[in-house]
Amino acid sequence: MSSDGDGVLSHNRDAWDHKVRAGNRWTRPVTAEAISAAREGRWEVLLTPQKPVPRQWYPPLAGTRVLALASGGGQQGPILAAAGARVVVFDASAAQLRQDRSVAEREGLELETVQGDMADLRAFAEASFDLVFHPVANCFVPHLEPVWRETFRVLAPGGVLLAGFANPVLYLFDDDPETGMQHLEVRHSIPYSDAERLSVDQQRRWRQRGDALEFGHSLEAQIGGQLAAGFVLTGFYEDRLDVEQCALSRYIANFIATRAIKPGGPRRSGSHPSGRGAGGGPERP
Repeated sequence: MSSDGDGVLSHNRDAWDHKVRAGNRWTRPVTAEAISAAREGRWEVLLTPQKPVPRQWYPPLAGTRVLALASGGGQQGPILAAAGARVVVFDASAAQLRQDRSVAEREGLELETVQGDMADLRAFAEASFDLVFHPVANCFVPHLEPVWRETFRVLAPGGVLLAGFANPVLYLFDDDPETGMQHLEVRHSIPYSDAERLSVDQQRRWRQRGDALEFGHSLEAQIGGQLAAGFVLTGFYEDRLDVEQCALSRYIANFIATRAIKPGGPRRSGSHPSGRGAGGGPERP
C-alpha cells in the first residue's frame, strides 16, 4: 500500500468498520440517559480523550448548523443534536455512521449522516455550517492542508472550528499496540507516517488486526495549517491519555484542542446543508 490518500482512506475505513465490530471505546453510542440530559441542557462532549470542551467555546446550539467532521460513532453528533443543533455527521466508516443513525432512530433525533473523506467536502456548499466539530481524527489522513482548506470553505463567516488532535511528540516513540506504548524509546522523526514506515507484510498484519494507519503531523501543520487556511485561533487546551494506555502521559500532555473562527459576519441561517430538511436521511456514498 502506498501513502496516497485513496489507499489510506480505504485501509482506515475498513479498520474503523472493524473497530465498531470489536466495540472500541470511540464506537459505542451514547446512552438514552445522556440524550435526555442533553435535551435538558446538561451535556458535555469530548474533542480529546478525557477533558470536555468548555461550554463557552460553543455558539448557542439552538438551530445551529453543525458538521461533525470525522466524528462517527454515535457519540458527539447525537449529543449536539439533542442539545438543539442541526447536525450532519460526516465519516469515512459506514459502520461508524450506523451508530449515529441508531441513536437518532432510538431517540427521535433529527440528524443526517454522510459518508466520505474528511479532506474532500464537496458534498457541501460554501458557508453551509456555523460550527465544525472535529475530534481527534486527522491522524488518519496523510495531508492536513486540504482538511483545513475545506473546513474553512464550508464554514459561514463568523463560524467556529473546534478541533482535537495528537501532540506530535506521541509519534516519536515506538508504538507497539500489544504493549500499549509502555516502553518509551525514541525511534521516529516528525512528521511521521505508518504508510511509509510499515512494510507491506506489516501493513497486512495491521489490516488483519484491525489497526488504522496513522500519521504524526507537526504542530506547524496542525496549528499553522489552520492559520494558513484563514482561521483565527481563539482557544487552546491540552489533554492526555491515561497512564495505563500510554506511559508518555506521566511526562507530557499528548493531545491538543483548539478553537478557531472564520473571520467575517454573524452566523447565517438558512436551508439544511444538504439542501433538504434535516431528518435522519440515508447515508450518501
